[in-house]
Amino acid sequence: MNNDVDSDKSSATGRLGPWGWFALAVLAVFLVVAAWYGVYAWGRLGGVLIAPMGWVFLIAGIVVPFLVGAGLMALLFYSSRSGHDI
Repeated sequence: MNNDVDSDKSSATGRLGPWGWFALAVLAVFLVVAAWYGVYAWGRLGGVLIAPMGWVFLIAGIVVPFLVGAGLMALLFYSSRSGHDI
């Protein structure tokens, strides 16, 4: 039982272990590949014209999910800090 308390304290210090660094490296690779593919796909669409309403929906399709995700993360942190998550 005492081991569980000690392991919880060590993980709460904020230090990242080797698997954490590995996960960050994998996520960084995913980010780079996604960015490269986005730039590549955008360049391939050079001859496609987008109407102004299309730009509105394109921007809304980026901004709205970002705001929803940020709002949900804010609620998650608020709930965790205020003691509602036990």
